[in-house]
Amino acid sequence: MADKIATRAAYGDAIVELAAAHPELVVLDADLSSATMTKKFSQTYPARFLNMGIAEANMMGVAAGLATCGKKPFASTFAMFAAGRAFEQVRNSIAYPHLNVKVVGSHGGLSVGEDGATHQCCEDFATMRSIPGMVVCCPCDANEMRQAVQALVEYDGPAYLRLGRAAVEDVTSSLPGYAFKLGEGAVLRDGGDVTIVAVGGMVQEALKAADLLKGEGVDARVIDMHTVKPLDEALVLKAAKETGAIVTTEEHNIIGGLGSAVADYLAGVYPVPVVRHGVNDEFGRSGKAAEVLEAYGLTAVGIVEKVRAALALKR
Repeated sequence: MADKIATRAAYGDAIVELAAAHPELVVLDADLSSATMTKKFSQTYPARFLNMGIAEANMMGVAAGLATCGKKPFASTFAMFAAGRAFEQVRNSIAYPHLNVKVVGSHGGLSVGEDGATHQCCEDFATMRSIPGMVVCCPCDANEMRQAVQALVEYDGPAYLRLGRAAVEDVTSSLPGYAFKLGEGAVLRDGGDVTIVAVGGMVQEALKAADLLKGEGVDARVIDMHTVKPLDEALVLKAAKETGAIVTTEEHNIIGGLGSAVADYLAGVYPVPVVRHGVNDEFGRSGKAAEVLEAYGLTAVGIVEKVRAALALKR
């Protein structure tokens, strides 16, 4: 694993790098450009950057208007405000007319740390998944984030992109031939006993869990499901048939996120044990990111415990 870089930092670099080739790309921010990492874009392309102030709902409406004029807006703020406060505008002004707006929610999940429960958005996958036609994406590292941003610039339609605050290890750039494809998960490690389907920063923990499980004689497959919606159903079905048990892991409420998406799908086509690992329907708390994640069991050890439970359910 390479140096640690926050996915929000990779996002900030990516939009600057892509701007020259995509003159229609514009960026909006709700007075958080230093946190969402859009500040570099504002300095490099000031005429294509709009600081909308602390008015997230209005920002989404403006982004929708820009999209009707042929622009490709990326509207950035904290996940709590993008997927929470501005939900109605995202639904009705952006998704309902299927406009080409990318809603970017930074500081998602518990790893916001010291900002505490009011800013630790663990419901954004659920709210954004519920909107018809909305793509939901959460890359696991800097390399994947850069490729995801490019894919989203080229994708014509509404999408939600979650960014993380904390720096995370790069796990995809060293994989031979790795290429991000929207809506297609990636098998990072093969295995035949159980499949761990992970998203975002839990991908790194899933790989660590697979190492721990190997010591117990368990051969775990690890899937990076960076696109929560549309779910890569073919890859999930293949894993269910070949390994017979699934564990999902996410820095999100176990209700409505990746775990729900996987369980909802498999229940109707190929029922196997699906054990969800994530935030157990509770709010977060303030503290250092690593300590908060540890307190909520969002660690490799926590995943191992869920794998043991899934294996016990296999027939």
